[in-house]
Amino acid sequence: MIGDDEPSRDLAALVVPQAGRLMATGDRYEPYRLVDGDGVAVAAATAYFQDLLAAGRAESTVRSYGMDLLRWFRFLRVAGVAWDQATRVEARDFCRWLQVTGKQPRPHWRTSGQAGALVAVPAGEAYAPSVRAHSETVLRAFYDFHLDVGSGPVINPFPLDRSRRGGRAHAHHNPMEPYRDERSGLYRPRVPDRIPRSIPDSEFNEIFAALPSHRDRALVAFYVSTGARASELLSATLAGIDPGRQLITVVRKGTRELRELPASTDAFVWLRLYQVEMAELIPRGRRQPLWWAARRPVRPLTYHAVHRMFGRVNARAGTTATLHSLRHTAAYRMAEDPALPLTDVQLILGHAQLTTTQIYLTPRKEDVIRRVLSHHAEQIRQASARARPAPAPGYRPEVLDVLFGNGAS
Repeated sequence: MIGDDEPSRDLAALVVPQAGRLMATGDRYEPYRLVDGDGVAVAAATAYFQDLLAAGRAESTVRSYGMDLLRWFRFLRVAGVAWDQATRVEARDFCRWLQVTGKQPRPHWRTSGQAGALVAVPAGEAYAPSVRAHSETVLRAFYDFHLDVGSGPVINPFPLDRSRRGGRAHAHHNPMEPYRDERSGLYRPRVPDRIPRSIPDSEFNEIFAALPSHRDRALVAFYVSTGARASELLSATLAGIDPGRQLITVVRKGTRELRELPASTDAFVWLRLYQVEMAELIPRGRRQPLWWAARRPVRPLTYHAVHRMFGRVNARAGTTATLHSLRHTAAYRMAEDPALPLTDVQLILGHAQLTTTQIYLTPRKEDVIRRVLSHHAEQIRQASARARPAPAPGYRPEVLDVLFGNGAS
């Protein structure tokens, strides 16, 4: 319990240095390791990561959870509290710190370890609600794990909301309504519902025209026609390409299953041009990756390289689209086709719930603005027509328009 006599922590003056890091090991049995400011591996995080991997979680999930844990352990280091002695006071202050002044200057990945290599972050900039909600969920699950195995505190510092502790989750769920988290954490922020951002056709054409290579054109064409996630498309191999049937096989992000996705004809055309261009540079073999980096020596293309490529193309085209918005664009295009059932779109996108796919039936902001502006213009036109008096019997309206100058010159 938090009492009135608990000492208050000055969060405004709190400075959390970038001590410790999440280190990629290259070991498939332990892909990531969390080390503290002294370079010592955090055993509590290592045990949690092993449990996640044993449960079938992807390596990208371990990395995502590890970043949240790194942020928490940095905060505890400054607070002077061990992780297994943290209470609700530290959890409350941590969530409040993320909400107000969480972001700190950090070294750029290209100039790490060099003097003056900090990224400028505006003072007092808070983390987004989605980041804070993810962090609260991860830390609550982390302490639940150690509570179950008996290696952590006897009370989870990140409790559930008092009004939502009892009962079975979704016990009275209406199947016509979307699923919501009925066991939300006490310090979990409310995340606003966001309409998926797709790329308008005119903006997409500018982006596609700014792509510098056949490989990038093939990537974007596959992204916008298959709706695959960025990491899923990069998992394709040479054996997974079937131009005759217009199918590409990818590995699903969550289930790790192989899934054939139909793609557009032009995507395979750009792919063939890319393969001819790189024929003498990339290794051959059905199990070899499909996508390769352009720099020498060639190596398999990574998500971060594609992300940076798309960012450079956006800067060149003067647009602000994101790599993930290509998936949203593909989903909107498929959902708007009356000949394509929504259940087919659900299968292509890999959604577990149909309610997730239904968000693409929500009108896009630019379409709503265009239709409302057209509505206002029509209202003005009708009001102007009503204000004009009707001509007397025997007079033709077009003659009166010419006489009084109401017609077009």
